[in-house]
Amino acid sequence: MFKFSTKKLARAGIIAALYAAVTYLLAPYAYGPFQFRPAEALTVLPLFFPEAIPGLFVGCALANLMSGYGIYDIVFGSLITLIAAATTFYIGKALKRNFLSVILGGLPPILLNAVGIPVIIILVSADSWAAYITYFLQMLLTQSVWIYALGIPLFFAMKRLTAKLRFFKNDEEEEKEETNETQESAE
Repeated sequence: MFKFSTKKLARAGIIAALYAAVTYLLAPYAYGPFQFRPAEALTVLPLFFPEAIPGLFVGCALANLMSGYGIYDIVFGSLITLIAAATTFYIGKALKRNFLSVILGGLPPILLNAVGIPVIIILVSADSWAAYITYFLQMLLTQSVWIYALGIPLFFAMKRLTAKLRFFKNDEEEEKEETNETQESAE
């Protein structure tokens, strides 16, 4: 599906490392139904790079190694992130990175985490299913804060960086730039 060049692999690794490191720095507050996890702002990156999808998945899996919810969080929490990242990527592809793409692209990680993470918490901690709605609302709130309060500024910063720095350009932008340079040198 995706070709991974050295640059894309490096970007995926950087995203994974950033997600895990930021989450580790804030442990134990980054886990549970009320998560202090600003690394979730990185979930806007699939709007720019397809390699952010595996980067977020690996970063989340690494971060969840410290979770008190064990293998369930490592596997299922990371799968939720993988599905959300892929969905965000396709939203971005359809909407061409405008403001609406960051608003709609933020919904998959918010909604999927709000629905799925409370299930993991209840199953592992043997809480009552009556707690589900409380956990759902807490996840909805915390995910929304991180994805929109930090993710929107990150989105606009990435738009500027992709326009200026070669490392942040995706393949389509690089090809367009190379074509323009070739046409200019031919004239």
